Amino acid sequence: MSAAGPEATLAAQHLAQHIERRAVLRATLLVVVSACCFGSVSPLTVLALKSGAALQGIQAWRYATTALVLMGWAFWRGAPVASDPLLRWWRPQTLLIAGGGQTLVATFALMALRWIPASTEAFLFYTFPAWVAVLTAVRGHERLDRIRVIALSLALGGIAFMVGAPSAGSLNPIGVAMALTAALVYAIYIPVLGELQRTRPALDVSRAIAVGGSIIFTGWALSTGALFAHFDTVVLANSVLQGVLSAGAFVGFLAGLSKLGAVRTAITSTVEPFWTSLLSVVVLDQPIGAGTLIGGAAIMVAVLLLQRSAVSSAPLHSS
Repeated sequence: MSAAGPEATLAAQHLAQHIERRAVLRATLLVVVSACCFGSVSPLTVLALKSGAALQGIQAWRYATTALVLMGWAFWRGAPVASDPLLRWWRPQTLLIAGGGQTLVATFALMALRWIPASTEAFLFYTFPAWVAVLTAVRGHERLDRIRVIALSLALGGIAFMVGAPSAGSLNPIGVAMALTAALVYAIYIPVLGELQRTRPALDVSRAIAVGGSIIFTGWALSTGALFAHFDTVVLANSVLQGVLSAGAFVGFLAGLSKLGAVRTAITSTVEPFWTSLLSVVVLDQPIGAGTLIGGAAIMVAVLLLQRSAVSSAPLHSS
C-alpha cells in the first residue's frame, strides 16, 4: 500500500503535465490560426481599396459581418447571459473599450500605408511584441526570462528578414509615427483584452469587439458618405469575407490569450506576416524571396521555444 502511494502520485503528476501540454498546444494552435485569419485580411483590404472604396466603409461592412457571425454563433451555442449586469458584454463601457481599441489599432496601421510602403509598415507594427514584453515586465504581470528574450529576438529578427529592415533616410515621419502608434496601442490593448476576459468568456469579448467596432466604423462611414461609395458586389463580398475571417480570428486569439498570457500570445501571433507573404503570392502575385523563408523559419523556432517552455515558465498573470 505504501509503495502504491508514490506511484499513484507520480502517475497523477504525469497525467496533469500531459493535460497541461495539450491545453498549451491547443492554445498555441488557436493563436496561429487566428494570426492566419488576421493575415488574410490585409491582402483583401488592398484589393478592396484598389476599387476606390474608402477604408472606413470597408471596415464598417467587415465588422458588421463579424458581429452578425458571432451573434449567430452565440445563439446557436446557447451562450449564457451573465447574471451580473456589470459583466454583460453589451454594456456601453465594454463596447467602447473593446471596439474602440480595435478601431484605433486598425485605423493607425492601415492609414500608415498612405505614407510608407507596406513592408516598412509591417516591420514597424510588428515591434508590438517587444512593447508587450516591456510593459508586462514593468507592471510585474509576467516574467521576462531568458527563453522569452531569445524567442522575442528570433521573432523580431524573423520579421526583419521577412520584410526587410527599413532605411531610416527614406521614411516619412508621419507614416512611421502612425505605424509605431498602432504597435504601441496594440501592445496596451492586448493586456486590456486579457483583463476583460478575466470575468467574461472569449465569445463575449469577441462580440464586444465586433459590435463596438461596427458601431464606430459605421458611424464614421456614414458621416463621410463612404458606407456605400464605390461598393459593388465584388467589394461587398470582399468585406464580408474579411468579416468572417475576423470572427474566427477574434475568438481564436482571445481563447489562446487566456491560456498563454500576453507575451507568448504576442510572439506567437507574429506568424501573421509570414502567412500574409505566402498569401500575397497567390492573391497579389508577389514573389516569395529568401528573406521570407528565413524570417518564417525564425518565427517558427520562436513558437517552438515558447511551446517547450510553456509548462515550466507559466505566466504570473493570465493577462
